[in-house]
This record gives sequence, C-alpha cells and structure tokens, in this order.
Amino acid sequence: MVDTISPAALAEIRRRGESIELLDVRTPAEYGEAHVDGARNVPLDRLDAKAIVAERTGRPGTLYVVCKSGGRSRQACEKLLASGLTAVASVEGGTAACEAAGLRLIRGRKAMSLERQVRICAGALVVVGVALAWLTQNQAWTLLSGFIGAGLVFAGVTDTCGMAMMLAKMPWNQAPRGAACSTAILALALVSLAGEGIAAEHTKDSLDMVKQSTAAGKAILVDVREEEEWVDGHVVGAKLLPLSSLEKGIPADELTKTLAKGKIVYVHCQAGGRCKEAADILAKSGYDVRALKPGFPALEKAGFPTAKGK
Repeated sequence: MVDTISPAALAEIRRRGESIELLDVRTPAEYGEAHVDGARNVPLDRLDAKAIVAERTGRPGTLYVVCKSGGRSRQACEKLLASGLTAVASVEGGTAACEAAGLRLIRGRKAMSLERQVRICAGALVVVGVALAWLTQNQAWTLLSGFIGAGLVFAGVTDTCGMAMMLAKMPWNQAPRGAACSTAILALALVSLAGEGIAAEHTKDSLDMVKQSTAAGKAILVDVREEEEWVDGHVVGAKLLPLSSLEKGIPADELTKTLAKGKIVYVHCQAGGRCKEAADILAKSGYDVRALKPGFPALEKAGFPTAKGK
C-alpha cells in the first residue's frame, strides 16, 4: 500500500523549516514548464529504484514523489517499495495541487502535458483506423480503432498507460520546450503516421483487366518513371508523367490535357514503389487512380506491346 501526503501537509513541513526531499517523475519537458522549488527530476521511465534506494541508505526522512496528478508518482512509489525503500510517499493531486497549497513553483516554458499527448495520439489513431476502413473498404482496419479502445480501457482499469510510457521517451519530451514547439513536433509525428497509414495501396486489378480496360478506352496507362527510363523502353499507348514532375506540381489545366477525368488511371513505374507516391498525388486531384505493383519489366513480360525512344 502506497503512503500519501497532502500538498497542505507538505507545505506545512516546509513552513516549519524542515528539509524536504522531493522527486518529480514527470517528463523533462513537463518539469521544465513548472516544478516545485527544490524538486529533483527523475522521469518515471528512467527511474532506477535500486540506485535511489542505495543512495538513501542511512539517510533519515521520507522521500516524497510528485507528478502531474498522482498516477505516475504512485507507480514510482510502488517501484521504490518493491526495491526495499519504506520511507516513501506520493504527493496527492500532483504539482498543480502543490501550487494551490502555497508551495513555490519554478516556471519555465510551457509544454504539452503527457496526458494531453495521449488523448491526441489515441484519438488520431482511432480516426486513422476508421478512415482506412472507409477508404480501402477493408474492415480489418477497424481493428486498429478497437485495439486503441481496448488499450484505453486497460489503462483505466490498471492505471498504467503503455502509450504514455512510449510518448514519454519521445524527443520533444526529453528537454524543456515551448508549447508551440512541442505541439508542432507531435502534430508532425501524427501527420506522418496518418500519412503512411492512408498512402495508396497497389490495386488488386489483374493485368488482363488493365489490358481490357485500356483497349476499351475506359482506362489510361501512365508511366511515372523518368524520361531516360521511358526512352529505354515503354508500353505503347502509355502516357509519360514522371513522378518528379508530379512532385513539383502540375497546374490542373495542364494535367487535364494529359489525363482526361472520368477514366481509370493505372500508374506504373519500374518496380512498384514510385507509382504509389504518384497515385497519392493524382488522387488528390480527383482522379480514379490505381497503382500497379508490377513494373515495366513485368508488363513487358505479360505481353503489353513496348517500344523504345521518345
């Protein structure tokens, strides 16, 4: 059972002039934003309970542990108790409660709390799972949302959050930063994650279907390799639209001169990688675009007529 102490009782001890050893187990970024005067920062994910027990051997007094609201400090106390330290107590209510009780806080730059990061990350992953299920028509992606939901339930029941422990190790939580910087880095990480999750997948349409659709005028075949690769060999009837040009940006009116809307656009490259990036770009312009996993050599082998030169 973890002993606790109220911030008011802690403030009273300090008012009496007694020394207090206070351990703050939040992330360095949270600690840098505001911490109780005299508190020492040892993040929970880096807490070496045996080392702390060893350094306190023969030292009188109680070690008080504080975090944001009391959850992490309780976990830290449990680790310390398991390692043999008996004179340890968790501060109820965390740092904000200490300030309300009159304990002086040292303030730095504002940072995003770990709890808020968990809410943003969990919410973003749930949205990504639902979006993927809707965009790909593959309900297996809903398992991602279900997994996050189950994780949140587990965190609530056990008061232990694996996502929080993971986020605590992220670079933006390792040093005091401004709120804007922390938010921007976290947002960038989430956008990157979401971007990878919803990137275009290779189409399941067979090459025979591609042949039939292009022959019937229902589809267009687009080669997104570079011009020198095109000159070495390309599918007859395909249109050249290098990925490098798409990445630089092609005005909509110019793009429609090459690719008329209303038709399926099959994109291919040399080995199936670049065409996925090209498909992402063209999809944003409103095209029904499908990336082919087989590259030019595979198309040639499958019987697509080919030619060399411009």
